[in-house]
Amino acid sequence: MTFDLSALTQPIVGAPMAGASTPELVAATNAAGGLGFLAAGYRTAEQMHEQIVRTRELTDRPFGINLFSPQHQRSADQADEIAAYAEVLAPFAEQVGAAVGKPEFNDDDFEAKIDILVDDPIELVTFTFGAIPADVIQRLQRSGSTVGFTVTSADEARRAEDLGAQLLIAQGANAGGHRGTWSMTVEPNTLPAATVIERVRRVTPLPLIGAGGVGSGADVQELLDAGADAVAVGTLLVASHESASPEAYKDALTSGRYTETMLTRAFSGRFAQGLANELMRAGDPEAPNAYPDVHYMTAPIRAAGGKSGDASVLALWAGAGYQSATRRPAQQIIDELVAGLT
Repeated sequence: MTFDLSALTQPIVGAPMAGASTPELVAATNAAGGLGFLAAGYRTAEQMHEQIVRTRELTDRPFGINLFSPQHQRSADQADEIAAYAEVLAPFAEQVGAAVGKPEFNDDDFEAKIDILVDDPIELVTFTFGAIPADVIQRLQRSGSTVGFTVTSADEARRAEDLGAQLLIAQGANAGGHRGTWSMTVEPNTLPAATVIERVRRVTPLPLIGAGGVGSGADVQELLDAGADAVAVGTLLVASHESASPEAYKDALTSGRYTETMLTRAFSGRFAQGLANELMRAGDPEAPNAYPDVHYMTAPIRAAGGKSGDASVLALWAGAGYQSATRRPAQQIIDELVAGLT
């Protein structure tokens, strides 16, 4: 049975955010009448399952989980560029007392995660970064899960529906974090979420979650009016009390220190949008499109920066609504967003 977005008390989805999403954030989003999401990205299958178990202890309402679709390996093709990028990162590693991480390619424990989700299903499983094998989708659906995909265009929406998707997340260029484009090498489009939703809605009747640029209730209303059935909130929840993001990240979002966002490969090798800090500006011109190799290169630097409170080396993912971010409980953030909806 397909998960019904219309069953939500409020048309709000807590966007899955690797490194920020927690069972506590899922529970708070659910308590506010929305749909909470866990992020399985960069976790082992065992860690993912532990978070599912913990989430069930905190909420008896449905929730979702997002996985990264496995990517094509580009390590060998990009070897020279990867080596050169290590030199760009070296001063930032030294700055925080870390070392540049070893480039690594893997599938993010994908098969093991699928096995767990088939054996112990949850209501909604979504995928970001492109297609997955049709038999994986069928296995999840037979276990009782609704399967969805992040898309950034009408073409990607058609392809997802052809694979058997039952729900779509229509993501605009004004979203924070990684762009969910199905190609790692093509630069993402610059269309705002409302336009992406309108274009996707023309080609499919599937339930839509709109994602991108939410900083106010008016932004939520705009995406609903464009054709979304619910709206994802990400950047505002990064700053919430329940988020696992480093304190330096939350401070950067809310202090006004950083005043511009950029689309960059500097932190992971895939295009993502965040506050333009020192590492991003230095790394952006040189970063190769090798994912997740670059992620593992910057991971020790980011971890050390998070511990020391140095926001200049963090991946400060943020969308267009980041200036509205405040440090408070997630339920208060959501309550304010939905207060004036029609």
